[in-house]
Amino acid sequence: MTTGMRRRMGVEERRQQLIGVALELFSRRSPDEVSIDEIAAAAGISRPLVYHYFPGKQSLYEAALRRAADELAGRFVEPREGPLGTRLLRVMGRFFDFVDEHGPGFAALMRGGPAVGSSTANAMIDGVRQAACAQILAHLDVDEPPARLELVVRSWVSLAESTALLWLDGRRVPRAELELQLVHDFAALAAVSAAYDEEMAAIVLRVLAREPADGPFADLLTRLSALGPVAPAVPPQRLP
Repeated sequence: MTTGMRRRMGVEERRQQLIGVALELFSRRSPDEVSIDEIAAAAGISRPLVYHYFPGKQSLYEAALRRAADELAGRFVEPREGPLGTRLLRVMGRFFDFVDEHGPGFAALMRGGPAVGSSTANAMIDGVRQAACAQILAHLDVDEPPARLELVVRSWVSLAESTALLWLDGRRVPRAELELQLVHDFAALAAVSAAYDEEMAAIVLRVLAREPADGPFADLLTRLSALGPVAPAVPPQRLP
């Protein structure tokens, strides 16, 4: 008869296990509410052994934050095939998958959690945003993005982040509607910028020319046209 024996883990394997356990706990509750004792119990080891691998909860939190940041940045990776609107909708689906699965952890990642003021945590959060912006710019096939396009993309990434944080507070708007609305928001931001800049106008027209009649961007035009009868009749004016 054989008796079950706990397998001894190597240093890196144990570290990765603790990061995974901590991330799971941080995903369900605010990191401020999770103790080292809980992490140790969930990992099946003693409290002193946790401190053998991490000097404190802050360092373990930042390690878990790094894993979460890498995973979240990966949600913005999308094959550069098909219409842009459809690609962005898939990206938003994966983004909200992460938000849905790691609610408190996502909030802690974006708001800083117990690592508020930490240069390491702030750098990781900024890295997620930069990776997301880089992915979106790549989909637009623009080698040297003009300043207005960078503003649009950065503004949209920030909007997606703040929208997700607000959605977590009660989930009062259906998730699928928010995903589509954010894709529409991107189109609207780009269209407004195009009204002020010829280079942006050329980019927007090129994108729209590749959009199908049943795509997300076309859906936005349909919804906006439905507002026509109730819109005030104001003659167009050219800004000075």
